[in-house]
Amino acid sequence: QTGDIASKLHFTMNVPKTGYRVFSANSSSACTELAKKITERLGVELGKSIVYQESNRETRIDVKESVRGQTIFIIQTIPRDVNTAIMELLVMAYALKTSCAKNIIGVIPYFPYSKQCKMRKRGSIVCKLLASMLAKAGLSHIITMDLHQKEIQGFFSFPVDNLRASPFLTQYIQEEVPDYRNAIIVAKSPSAAKRAQSYAERLRLGLAVIHGEAQCAESDMADGRHSPPCVRNTSGHPGLEVSYTVPRQRKPSKGVRCILFTLTCFQDDIIDDVEDFVAAAEILKERGAYKIYIMATHGLLSADAPRLIEESAIDEVVVTNTVPHEVQKLQCPKIKTVDVSMILAEAIRRIHNGESMAYLFRNIAVDD
Repeated sequence: QTGDIASKLHFTMNVPKTGYRVFSANSSSACTELAKKITERLGVELGKSIVYQESNRETRIDVKESVRGQTIFIIQTIPRDVNTAIMELLVMAYALKTSCAKNIIGVIPYFPYSKQCKMRKRGSIVCKLLASMLAKAGLSHIITMDLHQKEIQGFFSFPVDNLRASPFLTQYIQEEVPDYRNAIIVAKSPSAAKRAQSYAERLRLGLAVIHGEAQCAESDMADGRHSPPCVRNTSGHPGLEVSYTVPRQRKPSKGVRCILFTLTCFQDDIIDDVEDFVAAAEILKERGAYKIYIMATHGLLSADAPRLIEESAIDEVVVTNTVPHEVQKLQCPKIKTVDVSMILAEAIRRIHNGESMAYLFRNIAVDD
């Protein structure tokens, strides 16, 4: 009998621990909705932890269960208080690291400070700093979505899976936009033209690009340090121009003006300050557009963005749930949400099981 117990104990001790846990690193109840959707799709329970702010605004994390030898996925959405969310992620990752977790993988659908990925005058590349901080805290892998620049992946010393929201947004266009085949995909600036072109090609729609004069601060011109250098319009025309192209499969009818918008869809990766979108929508309305949709992955919609959208010529703003925006939706009914928890849950499952991630990037264009 003693031998049987010893053999059973030996067998138990040699069973590899292949479990994984999913935690939410957010102290806001509104921001845990995405984490709950992901765990429901995975069929697992959300890890037991308490995230809160002390009276002096310090972040405190209490992990309420053992994570020794397990793979941990930390889901962190970024609300308006960006810096608090970053500290929550760093402190939780470090707490799990010191609790002997085997692997710590961050699921950060919207990566903060991603716009600060280039040197501007005497500033700094904050995105690189944040990548180094996450690695130091204990993260060994990151799952994110639609980085502002794909080159940001080079800032990290560990693997980064940059998922795409475009299949969900194109599906929304096909299912929710009436007569979408008569639409035009519009890039609000030349820098967004490649991304908009990938949408236009997949939907077999025309493409338009809005050209405007780049705004440069006087201090930038005097110092000349910012990179890349600002491109100025030498024509002296302060207004906006719309360049229009059609796909090869569609031929315009005789007598029809090239710029005749029956339905227009903007596309971008981040929508925060909406003044440019509102101004472009007014121009397109003047050119004949009767429905204007804005499609963006990350709906930050800060400050007065909901009010400006509600008062503008824009009909709908479609964003994903990578960033919490329930308050903005209450202020502006034009804001619609597309759920991307499915692809995030599938990415977690594939990484845990050691499966290829190529399936999640099918039908994704190079410039997407």
